Amino acid sequence: MTLVQHLQELRRRIVISLLALVVGTIIGFIWYQQAPFNMPPLGEILRGPYCSLPEEKRVSFTADGECRLLATTPFEMLMLRVKVGALAGAVLSSPVWLYQIWAFIVPGLHKNERRFTFSFVAVAVILFVAGAVLAYFILSVGLEFLMGIGEEFQTAALTGGDYYRFLLGLLIIFGVSFEIPLLIVALNLLGILRYEHVKDKRRIIIVLIMIFAAFMTPGQDPFSMLVLAGSLCLLVELAFQFCRINDRRRKRERPEWLDLDDETASPLNTQASGIGGASAVSAPTPIAAPQQTRPAQASQPAIPNSQPAPNNNASFFDDVL
Repeated sequence: MTLVQHLQELRRRIVISLLALVVGTIIGFIWYQQAPFNMPPLGEILRGPYCSLPEEKRVSFTADGECRLLATTPFEMLMLRVKVGALAGAVLSSPVWLYQIWAFIVPGLHKNERRFTFSFVAVAVILFVAGAVLAYFILSVGLEFLMGIGEEFQTAALTGGDYYRFLLGLLIIFGVSFEIPLLIVALNLLGILRYEHVKDKRRIIIVLIMIFAAFMTPGQDPFSMLVLAGSLCLLVELAFQFCRINDRRRKRERPEWLDLDDETASPLNTQASGIGGASAVSAPTPIAAPQQTRPAQASQPAIPNSQPAPNNNASFFDDVL
């Protein structure tokens, strides 16, 4: 394909992805308040962790005590519904735009590269969804801890924007963090990271994971931090075990001479067939004596002593005259 054909193909893939995203956003916008087949509405699903809090830890704005979030501006509810619908549309249309990306890239890959790429994309999606689902179920515990601090003097009344911002932030952080083990596996398959590099550094890695979880969780509550850190430690350890098995399969074990000190000589093989080992001496072979030959004498013409030497100058002047 020429460059123009590549650009036309890219434009077609982008247009299809955008159309799928628009359709998914419309479905998410409607699903926010209405759901078919006796399914719970999307708004009710997202506010579930907040409504599961004890009544004394949240403010009720209705006469019947129904759980509602607070809106402080006229357009906040509309914009919040559009944002949630767009996010739901991106999730609902993900099979379409992921396939468009795959269909645009796959013609330039080899057969084994296509197989590995598909496997990595599938595992990445599964890990991200697993992290987001875990964050959703622990959100209520983290909210209860955060909103219970100072409850003797105040009652928390969350707006829809603040609550959904906190919810989406936690979902994204957990989902993206669960991709770290996949990155470790990819580096090992590429030969950049080996099990020998990390097998003695588990304590440092656990400390780094704890620091990462403490800074990346949106609310910095200890429960969410511990759950994220514990999950990452488990997934990273599984990735390390994959590296160990893969290194052993590829016979990448570290040679013993690399662990010696710089001033220590490596041991030699003292067996009979090795370097430095004793070997039998073969019997001497006699050498034949060289043959004597007389050199040929070159024959030279005899010059009689009685004749005088020719006068070269006279012949020269004769030629000139």
